[in-house]
Amino acid sequence: MPAAKINIDQVFHALGDPTRRAIVERLSEGPLSVSRLAEPFRITVTAVMQHLQVLEESGLVHTEKLGRVRTCRLETGGFSALEQWIRDRRSMWERRLDQLGDILAEPGKLP
Repeated sequence: MPAAKINIDQVFHALGDPTRRAIVERLSEGPLSVSRLAEPFRITVTAVMQHLQVLEESGLVHTEKLGRVRTCRLETGGFSALEQWIRDRRSMWERRLDQLGDILAEPGKLP
């Protein structure tokens, strides 16, 4: 999913759940079948599928069914959108802090 089409609110919502963050962590090691992905969690495979649906809708995960096995892998789109959102805010705050530093450095500006 292209980063431009990704809703950043969906990305934050998806990552706001600790189980979904743990799923993302597991998938960072490589693609896994849903059953393998579900092994360490104390929830049903159906619940894992529901979490995967949220992650997939946010552009963080892609699932694909090959035969009887559904495989999951990380998708870059959601992470790219998140990275861009953070970069934009970091740039804005760096400019604001630089302006504040300039104001504070001017003689006679402080009481």
